[in-house]
Amino acid sequence: MSYVVLARKYRPRTFAQMVGQEHVVQALTNALTQQRLHHAYLFTGTRGIGKTTVSRILAKSLNCTGPDGRGGVTAEPCGVCQACTEIDADRYLDYIELDAASNRSIDEIRDLIERAAYKPGIGRFKVLMIDEAHQLTKDAFNALLKTLEEPPDYLKFVLATTDPEKMLPTVLSRCLQFNLRPMAPATVRAHLQQVLAAEGVPADDGSLRLLARAARGSMRDGLSLADQAIAYGGGQLVEGVVRAMLGSVDRGHARALVEALSRRDGAAVLAAVDGLRGLGLSAAGTLEEMAMLLQQMAVEQAVPGALDAQEPELADVPALAALLAADETQLLYSMVLHGREELSLMSDEYGALTMVLLRFLAFPSAAGAPASRGTPTTRVEPEREAAPARGAPLRAAAPPAMTLPTVAVASRAVPPPPPATMATTATATTAAMAPAVAAPTAAYEVAAASPPAPAAAVVPSASGERWASLVLRLCEQGAVAALVRELAMQAGLRLVDELATPPRWHLVVEREALRTLALRDKLVAVLAAELGQVIVLELESGVPDDTPARREAAARQRRQTVAEEAIRNDPVVRELMTQFKSARIVPGSIKPV
Repeated sequence: MSYVVLARKYRPRTFAQMVGQEHVVQALTNALTQQRLHHAYLFTGTRGIGKTTVSRILAKSLNCTGPDGRGGVTAEPCGVCQACTEIDADRYLDYIELDAASNRSIDEIRDLIERAAYKPGIGRFKVLMIDEAHQLTKDAFNALLKTLEEPPDYLKFVLATTDPEKMLPTVLSRCLQFNLRPMAPATVRAHLQQVLAAEGVPADDGSLRLLARAARGSMRDGLSLADQAIAYGGGQLVEGVVRAMLGSVDRGHARALVEALSRRDGAAVLAAVDGLRGLGLSAAGTLEEMAMLLQQMAVEQAVPGALDAQEPELADVPALAALLAADETQLLYSMVLHGREELSLMSDEYGALTMVLLRFLAFPSAAGAPASRGTPTTRVEPEREAAPARGAPLRAAAPPAMTLPTVAVASRAVPPPPPATMATTATATTAAMAPAVAAPTAAYEVAAASPPAPAAAVVPSASGERWASLVLRLCEQGAVAALVRELAMQAGLRLVDELATPPRWHLVVEREALRTLALRDKLVAVLAAELGQVIVLELESGVPDDTPARREAAARQRRQTVAEEAIRNDPVVRELMTQFKSARIVPGSIKPV
């Protein structure tokens, strides 16, 4: 006996066997039980979710005669009478299926209408089923309209389509429409587990989860993939084998990329992409896995504990959710989702994947720190011929070798310095240069420039302190995000008119893009909830002297200054500078931690 594929072998024969379409099954069951039968039905939905199956079960329900041959219309066809068995075998005289994908012209529809003029030969009703009905031509639809609107009592129309938007409104208005939904991965996985158990095929949870996800809501696709996996795995389903067959990307790769991006570690991102290239894993599959992981992280951030703790692949989601702010998670999700469309625009998909991921590093972190350029290291470089800086004073130096002195910083009392990182370079005179050094020659020393003055100077005020503390509290609570947070950070509080009813707050905002009604209304709602009273917010044009953003920038500058002094006064650094006379601290390499 020839092998029957799983999708056909386990096709539902009754409404009770249908999976994942309870809303359709309930409506049709009630209609059949109450004998409230429509003359035309339209089933819509994506491929492989049961449109044709529902049509055949409906035809059996209309024509079933029961085991004793005396039954009538029923919601539970017996499955043993002539009508039930012959419809299942696709040879029932009064059930006609027409594939509109290959029979779409007006001639085929005219032939169908002629056949519909004759009463049922053996059944109670003649059922005409048109699959992929949206592919009928306009003339074919028009030829069908009159019969579709006023068919004979013995005639029932069933139309199925994956694209109802392409059907004529006049056809849609004549049909009772049911939308079959894509099935959840959990539903597909549960059904696959039952089918494979019935087939005696061993399968682990990981392989079932991969197949259910790859089915994308289609039970038929899930069963077809299971057939393929059984052949590929030699009669058993193991997660690693199924993953290799599907070309799926392991969750570990997505996790590593999210962790690297949260640290703003560009070097780790590039290393991870190179690893994917070496393994031959799909760039599109990587972004899809990242999108799924980020979606789960967003759910955990919005509703902690909402995810199923029993799922093994969700065990690390809470820890990952803590690495990114909620708005950063949403931003990265959007970049990853739209980045899949960009992969085909470049011949090297891994190069395109790199650009999609590095795009996130162009945005500052939630704490306001700029994107990292990798972990700084201490490196020793051979001496290169250096030229004096333009405009720097030149003076003779006694030592024959060129030196680059460190920048002197006036000593002063400072609080305990925070941890800091740095990079240094040291130049060394090679043995080959010894003859040149022996003779005293004039050398030049580059005068050190003074450190730049801090940007974004703050003029503190009482109203500024009040506004900064309020905004900081809102940010810590996560009450403001995205552009609303930007408006709050960039605004300066000029005054609060407490005598007005309700109180009127006046904010000075420089950027016109932030002075919008939508952003103002959102900020008013947040402030009213925090203050416990209704307020009126006035956004005024101008340059504020005291804003939370300016205070934050000034604080960063103070931390930077303290960190630089800590590095320069560090005994190890001073020893290094003493040992290598031409050593210098690389400008811009010191970052407070």
